[in-house]
Amino acid sequence: MGSTLPLFAFQLLLLLLTLLQAATTAAESAPPSPNVVSPHCNETCGGISIPYPFGIGNGCFREGFGVTCEVVNGSATPRAFLGGRERNITVQDISLPQGQASILNAIAWACFNSTGGVVDFNTSHLDLSGLPFSVSGTRNELTTLGCNIGGILVDGDNYTLGAGCISGCFEEASIASGSCHGAGCCETTIPEKLDNFTVTFSRFINISSYTDYSPCSYAFIADRDWFYFNKSDLRNHTFRDKYKDGVPLVLDWVAGNQTCKEAKRNLSSYACRSINSKCFDSTSLHGYICNCSTGFQGNPYLQDGCKDIDECSLPTQYPCNGTCSNTAGNYSCSCPKGQSSKDPKSEPCVRDHGIPTSTKIVIGSCVGVVSFITCIFCIILTFQRRKLLREKDKFFHQNGGLRLYEEIRSKQIDTVKIYTKEDIEKATDNFDKSRELGRGGHGTVYKGNVDDGREVAIKRSKVVTEDQSEEFVREMIILSQINHKNIVRLLGCCLEVEIPMLVYEFIPNGTLFEFIHDNDGKLIPLTIRLRIARESAEALAYLHSSASPPIVHGDVKSLNILLGHNYVPKVSDFGASRMMSIDETQFITMVQGTLGYLDPEYLLVRQLITKSDVYSFGVVLVELITRKKAIYYDGSSQGKALAFSFVEAMKDSRLEEILDDQIMGKENMNVIQEIADLAKECLNMKGDERPTMREVAEKLHMLGGFLQVSSTHHAPEECEALLGESSMSSTLDSVGYHSLENKVGFDVKAGR
Repeated sequence: MGSTLPLFAFQLLLLLLTLLQAATTAAESAPPSPNVVSPHCNETCGGISIPYPFGIGNGCFREGFGVTCEVVNGSATPRAFLGGRERNITVQDISLPQGQASILNAIAWACFNSTGGVVDFNTSHLDLSGLPFSVSGTRNELTTLGCNIGGILVDGDNYTLGAGCISGCFEEASIASGSCHGAGCCETTIPEKLDNFTVTFSRFINISSYTDYSPCSYAFIADRDWFYFNKSDLRNHTFRDKYKDGVPLVLDWVAGNQTCKEAKRNLSSYACRSINSKCFDSTSLHGYICNCSTGFQGNPYLQDGCKDIDECSLPTQYPCNGTCSNTAGNYSCSCPKGQSSKDPKSEPCVRDHGIPTSTKIVIGSCVGVVSFITCIFCIILTFQRRKLLREKDKFFHQNGGLRLYEEIRSKQIDTVKIYTKEDIEKATDNFDKSRELGRGGHGTVYKGNVDDGREVAIKRSKVVTEDQSEEFVREMIILSQINHKNIVRLLGCCLEVEIPMLVYEFIPNGTLFEFIHDNDGKLIPLTIRLRIARESAEALAYLHSSASPPIVHGDVKSLNILLGHNYVPKVSDFGASRMMSIDETQFITMVQGTLGYLDPEYLLVRQLITKSDVYSFGVVLVELITRKKAIYYDGSSQGKALAFSFVEAMKDSRLEEILDDQIMGKENMNVIQEIADLAKECLNMKGDERPTMREVAEKLHMLGGFLQVSSTHHAPEECEALLGESSMSSTLDSVGYHSLENKVGFDVKAGR
């Protein structure tokens, strides 16, 4: 019996060692989890930090975020590439909190000889397909450098993606460093969610006139905060040599293509691994990103990546005038014994002084009386506060607050600030009469100054009925989702008052109506009118085709187009607007809009569609070239409809009789005729036969380029020949890069 026990113990120990060895072998052979980083991963490449979910090598990155680190062309410093070396996407920086990454994007160029012939040509192509990235539409812009040439954006099948700008030159003196508004340099916005595109050129004429100081033209998409135009970049090959590796471009990325709510259902694939992390739905892509919770910092994609911030070790950021104690996600601050302070985080601690007994008795008695009075006052104040809260709650419901709250929550809107009644009264000097900017059918607009120093326009709606509160909520929801430079930006709202209010950015130069009709005959060049028309059309085209869901404005008129600095147009007043699905039209039970601008077809069938806005814009276009009001009086007591008079004048070949004398120079007539033809198409009685706003914007964009060229370098006959070849279906690619492509024989897709 004595020898059997040691033998049994030995056999048990041997069994345990065998099981331990098997478990170790299984752990070593098991593939790494997609959310667990191997301890041997390299976290830098060429001095650039590569944080998880990005990574270099197997087991070091989340699917789709692999980075290749290689030495290129014998360089001493390796470079980091997204999606494999073959894609040639060089990483410059990765930001986890913003869900963005900066890469180097190649530039496109076209160089010309003294006769205008192409001697060197290169396009810029970027393909992100299959990767969880897309080009940020808010952080980047398409830029073109050069003379009389346009940079355009095409997809993999050589179809224009709707972005492009024309850089023209009058003379070298007209080009100024720091100015990128069309003379030697132009910038324009790009579509959202780009993942496969080519930057190329739309060639214009007389390029040979500028080869002495601009022998090459360049086009590229880059970070809008990075680029500064210097006119010296146009000479020789300075710009191409300076950025031979590419220019900075910002990508948006998401950790997964689900919403936070959907992703949390499957914890095995959920990317936010740290217990002190939060999930946020991306505002630019379909998916989510992760951030550390307040009071923590680090990498939310790792198990223990978010570490508590020791606020006590950072006194400049987290002040404490007493004894600092760090806590999880926060810190506390207290005064030493014998000292006190109202708030030791902001005020110093001071020594406590002894108080005589008699004084303490007096103070105690006073405190008792004051406490009693305070209690009575608090009771009264509580009743008053409850009454006020009930009143505010009543106004909140009356002004559509519940629906607005549901819409904001469902659409996850985080760009709108909720102002209190006191904020608005302070901003407008209690709605002083001198701060009134104007009155309209939907309310009164006041000029105000909010706490951060910004000038704002505050719209005080006339809410009495449920329909009007619906209009208020609708305008709020529409504007909160719009991000376009030619549309008035919504900053916030106030609902806790009887009359609800919206807060917009302040536009300083009044309305287009005042600019055209109340200017005492002041000269307005055709170029200014055409630019205002083009940018207004681009804003409406954005609402119709880029907003999701599409938006019909419903009340397009010159009074609803405001003018900012340099007379940049801003479309406003969305009280009559409608959001609709792609295949949906809106039937309206009550006529909305303004006499003189109303679509005749809408009056018949009460069917609000995008072509209704096209008709109204056609009236605005006629206002710009005739300088007459939509309902005008021409020597008689009975008003005339401008749209009808214009169409009749076009039919009878009497266009010049109705045009504004200021723009009727011989050099302008070909362009004016094209504008008139475009306006006539917009005013077609049949909605189906009108162009889309995108087509209108493209035609006006093209006419603006022709007007710039013709006004400085071309005889009227040349412009007439050019304009004669155009049609409503013309786009930038049909007049531009196809001719250049055929001349030099390059392949757009391959970049040759």
